[in-house]
Amino acid sequence: MRRNLSRVLGTTPAEVPGGLVRESLRSYARYWCEAFRLPSMDPVRLAETIETSATGIEHIHDAVGRGRGVVLALPHSGNWDLAGVWVVRRLGTPTVVAERLAPESLFQRFVRFREDLGFEIIPLTGSQTPPFDRLAARLRAGRIVGLLGERDLSGAGVTVDFFGESATMPAGPAKLAIETGAPLLPVHCWFTPGGWGFDIGAPVDTTGGVAPTTQRLADRFAAGIAAHPADWHMLQPLWTADFSADRNARIEARSARSH
Repeated sequence: MRRNLSRVLGTTPAEVPGGLVRESLRSYARYWCEAFRLPSMDPVRLAETIETSATGIEHIHDAVGRGRGVVLALPHSGNWDLAGVWVVRRLGTPTVVAERLAPESLFQRFVRFREDLGFEIIPLTGSQTPPFDRLAARLRAGRIVGLLGERDLSGAGVTVDFFGESATMPAGPAKLAIETGAPLLPVHCWFTPGGWGFDIGAPVDTTGGVAPTTQRLADRFAAGIAAHPADWHMLQPLWTADFSADRNARIEARSARSH
């Protein structure tokens, strides 16, 4: 977390204020506390509260009105599950992708937890049909797809410039938007002392292909993270400088093959 925050602040890990690190850990704990309390909270009241604090809601309503589906891309910031609750109450069932955890029993508990909130869950791995095909089908049916978009779990992501350094991000949000014609909307969530902040950005320009679109999305993410660094819950390596030598070798080999 300290190394990641140093990129956001443009400093060295040793120079990241200890108060910011503690605030970040407190924010992450708040996310989990709220997440596990969500099933017992009033979803109608939550949706009303979010409605009054969110900005850019017109972008998602306009996108839904076009009937081509919507790709909502979020970084791991604030309470993204709560953002999903608002979608459920106002726009219908969103489809999201879940990382397959070990043991399987833990993964199934998380699936049930989010299904109880009203989400449709597609596993990242382990299904007969690739998740991309299922997500594309939902978008073509006019549905909403929500994706956490700054952590590359597949190892086949797009290399982007993120806070001035090389990082890899998943290609899924950009590729889905390009292939289905669905608008790609960046969403940022953060905490306030008495509630939550949410911003739905204008559609990302998808011209030029997957790589330029992913870079534009990364730039939108960076703006939100820079504004609310303590609420960015990223405790894993994200920049290629922090990857192992083997992982970077695989990235370079994949890049060479694509060229």
